[in-house]
Amino acid sequence: MLKQAVRAGFLLMLAFILSSQSLFAAGKTVKVKVTLVSAELVHNEHVGNEWWWGGYVNGKELEEGSSVTVNVSSSGSIKLRVEAQEQDKYPEDGTANATVKVASIKSSINKTLNVTVVENRGRYSGNTATWRFVFKIQKL
Repeated sequence: MLKQAVRAGFLLMLAFILSSQSLFAAGKTVKVKVTLVSAELVHNEHVGNEWWWGGYVNGKELEEGSSVTVNVSSSGSIKLRVEAQEQDKYPEDGTANATVKVASIKSSINKTLNVTVVENRGRYSGNTATWRFVFKIQKL
């Protein structure tokens, strides 16, 4: 009887230790540096000449060439968002989103997002412009 009680206690303790190790490992935070390497208009079929654009990492806006360092759970992810808007009386805009899992970053990766903006009025209605945004994401 005593042997069974000791064995049951040992098994419960072992189960607790194994489950708590995975909980502590999942809670580990990692520093990740994200740089908006470039934002460029790569195609413009008479959509417009005046533009506003923005790149965002977890909701924080970045300028071209600038970086932000974020603390993320090792099992978490980083949210990227880009926008481009043709500026005129009736502005057209486009957006793109991406999610990068921290576990997928070995040391450094580049992530490219393309945004298409469609002209919605006038004689060039339906024509498109394409923006390319490149982010560099690296674990620190």
